[in-house]
Amino acid sequence: MLSREVGFVRKSHGGRLRVALSFPNTYWVGMSNLGLQTVYQLFNADERVVCERVFLPGKQELADFAARREPLVTIESQTPVHDFDVLAFSVSFEWDYTNVVTMLRLAGLEPRANRRHARDPLVVIGGAVTFVNPEPLAPFADVIAAGEAELLVPSLVEAFAEEGSRDRSQLLGSLSKSRGFYVPSLYDVTYGGPGRVTAITPKPGSDAPPVVHKAAVKAAERLHPPATSIFTPDTEFGSRLLIEVVRGCANLCRFCWAGYNYLPVRPFATDRILEIAREARPHADRIGLVSIALCDHPDIELILTSLMEMGYSISPASLRLDDLTETIVTLLRQSGERSITIAPETGSDRLRRVINKTVTNEQILDKSGLIFRTGFENLKLYYMIGLPSETDEDLVAIRDLTLEMRDIMIGAARTRGTVGRIVASVNPLIPKPGTTYQWMPMTQARVIDQKIERLRALVGETDNVYFNIKSERHSYFQGLLSLGDRRVADVIELAERNGHNWRAAVAEADLDAEAYLYRDRSGDDFLPWNIIDGGMKTSFFRQELAKSDRAEWTLPQKLQQGQR
Repeated sequence: MLSREVGFVRKSHGGRLRVALSFPNTYWVGMSNLGLQTVYQLFNADERVVCERVFLPGKQELADFAARREPLVTIESQTPVHDFDVLAFSVSFEWDYTNVVTMLRLAGLEPRANRRHARDPLVVIGGAVTFVNPEPLAPFADVIAAGEAELLVPSLVEAFAEEGSRDRSQLLGSLSKSRGFYVPSLYDVTYGGPGRVTAITPKPGSDAPPVVHKAAVKAAERLHPPATSIFTPDTEFGSRLLIEVVRGCANLCRFCWAGYNYLPVRPFATDRILEIAREARPHADRIGLVSIALCDHPDIELILTSLMEMGYSISPASLRLDDLTETIVTLLRQSGERSITIAPETGSDRLRRVINKTVTNEQILDKSGLIFRTGFENLKLYYMIGLPSETDEDLVAIRDLTLEMRDIMIGAARTRGTVGRIVASVNPLIPKPGTTYQWMPMTQARVIDQKIERLRALVGETDNVYFNIKSERHSYFQGLLSLGDRRVADVIELAERNGHNWRAAVAEADLDAEAYLYRDRSGDDFLPWNIIDGGMKTSFFRQELAKSDRAEWTLPQKLQQGQR
């Protein structure tokens, strides 16, 4: 692997804090993860630290590991993970929870923190999922790192520098007092029946804080923009430069955990973005601009123009329709892109008001015309079903809106003689922690199945239009991992052992999954993820839930009032 990489770091281990940085999926997937690359850079920027990477072996390699009982080793020095001071996981997706357990086992460590020894590596679990709801992973972690790596990594290194690794309890106590660090072993959980937690409280004498405040950088102007530092062709995205241009989104759709959890909106410095792009140009000719809301960067047109002049083909993340301008769309097309992604979320204006998606069908069709008129051939769409107050008319509206966009695509294609395609991805809503909908039950499985069947019948076989509809079963278990508490750890561990048969794991754990998924939590005084303060007031979420019931928008300029 290293022979095909550019930019990896190799340091001697002597006298340094040794960190094994783990991505709980394969090298192919992990090396396309900007979060992993960012944490790797941050650790290795400190001369007191040596940070090396470790990934989940592929399926065949996993079988070989089990047969030969080989230790899990890092790719830089082939050092066993068990020999490091810290095993740090960067977790971005709920489906990787079982892989965390697998990698702990392969490293020769007990998956449960309470069964490990003080001389074992300190297991730190961070990543996007941990500051949304850390509880399902809490029993596996010595420390949960909740928030942004730019603050968390230096704090972790300083704690080791001050406390050393000899006294584990003293180290954990010190970390628990640092912003963003949650030490699950220092807290007692009080359960109020199936699917309900009534309190998470510090253990007597622990001196742990009653609530852990998420670590977040207030402004990004002085930060080094997160960007690819290790280039390799052996990744999901190939040798592409990924760079974060702006963090946060001011629109705050009521279902979107990322919108709430990455506030405030913080653009990275334009000159630093362009400097990184220039330095990376010998290693990459494509650039992926990472952002929830790309066009919230005040200099986005200058950035796009400059990147195109450098010879980059530019791939943006999903673009917000209300911010698309003719200049931006033209620049993206001139850079070589043939496809663009937008997220109408639903087909009706009424339902968009419910979820606070502040765009109308008229605007969507207008921007679709701009996209196809500019020369884009293909369009990817994101829709959801199972939204609050959704009716059959809303499902019909998804079809109708998509067909209207198809007509625009075909009309624009007549001049060039080739017709592209529209690919629509449809997902059932999972009410996420730390959002307006965190109290809502998921739509019942049988109802989602009916909606899926109805939508498939509506869209049928339409030329140049393809619908990928995610199954209810997939959402059922993803929802359990999203909305669960520490008791869900039993299911994760069992699913890891039985080959990811989640239904069997739930049954064997004797867990009432439906109490997590289909229970209205609006009367609960405490939710399991409340142990992490993400920065938004409960009163703001309650107000937004009431507005959702009234199908009333909250416009972007008013959203900052909801922050602490």
